Amino acid sequence: MFGSSNSGSPGVALVAMELTIVGCSGSFPGPASPASCYLVTADGFRLLIDLGNGALGALQQYVSPGDIDAVLISHLHADHCIDMCSYQVFRTYHPAGPLPPIPVYGPAAAAARLDLAAGGDSGHPISDAFAFVTLTPGTIEIGPFTVTADHMNHPVETFGFRLEHGDRSIAYSADTGVTDRLVGLAAGADVLLCEASFTDAPGLPANLHLTAREAGEHASRAGVGSLVLTHLVPWNDVDVTLEQAASFSGPLSLAQAGRKV
Repeated sequence: MFGSSNSGSPGVALVAMELTIVGCSGSFPGPASPASCYLVTADGFRLLIDLGNGALGALQQYVSPGDIDAVLISHLHADHCIDMCSYQVFRTYHPAGPLPPIPVYGPAAAAARLDLAAGGDSGHPISDAFAFVTLTPGTIEIGPFTVTADHMNHPVETFGFRLEHGDRSIAYSADTGVTDRLVGLAAGADVLLCEASFTDAPGLPANLHLTAREAGEHASRAGVGSLVLTHLVPWNDVDVTLEQAASFSGPLSLAQAGRKV
């Protein structure tokens, strides 16, 4: 559990915020994890961040998809959003009848893009299942969370997020290359969930993803409490990933499907 405090009774703790890593595989699902998906809960509110390839199936190990209250989509690459198409089917054809729309916060044209991916000709547009809200940089309230969004450095419009509840905070890089905006977004956060798609190698593409070393450097500059590396591409050596991120001197770990942070 992330963020607990004494309730006044010995041995009793109150959960401020809990992050469940549903999927953390980078760019495509791996043998041990779906693509990007994170469940954040507080005060009984369930917020889903991204829903990439394979994530809807894995999500059902932790919560019924019918109990999700809102969704945040960082960007419209398939490994972060494509299971929204299957999620539409779940909500539209549920045995109890169509489930009421829930808010989905994402980049401009998210509804049109996902409707096209879902087929676009079923007679049930994806906007029937979800109430789409266009994200812009800034701060909004989603349930009990204060959510700050800012643009990251990626080929398509991509948002990183900072979630705050009570005195706790989690920052999420989404997909990004090197950017000062991530440092600002994550400044002083208790946890930075940061992509580390690359390990050091010559000729890496610029403005696409962070190396593990760069993830550690961003975390150090932001002064975060701990760093959790995610978006882990299956062919990378996880030991090398951890070693290269060790420029961050605080608690450092790898995301893992099913882990609660």
